[in-house]
Amino acid sequence: MDIVFLHDLKVDCVIGIFDWERRIRQTLHIDLDMAADVRRAAASDAIQDTLDYKAVAKRILDFAGNSQFQLVETLAEKIASIVLTEFKVPWVRVRINKKGAVRNADGVGVIIERGEKPK
Repeated sequence: MDIVFLHDLKVDCVIGIFDWERRIRQTLHIDLDMAADVRRAAASDAIQDTLDYKAVAKRILDFAGNSQFQLVETLAEKIASIVLTEFKVPWVRVRINKKGAVRNADGVGVIIERGEKPK
């Protein structure tokens, strides 16, 4: 299995359960690991033969930037669904880090894996 990754994608959005969080935008850090067979792209050296990580980034930035979820778990599920369905990826790992949410911790968040991980 090959993996195309997109790490530390920063997006400002409304996220959180507290009233004050609903009135501000917070920066989330998103990591995506996406299963993709890159052999065809490696042979052709053509972008249309691979997973276009720039297109994925633009889609996720647009979606997350306009979202207003309470939980990072919900946002992670929605992002995983977008990647699986719109980009025809068989498996994705989504990591969302909400840095600064807990004092004395570098970050907190969630990591989910969805789809079938190719062997």
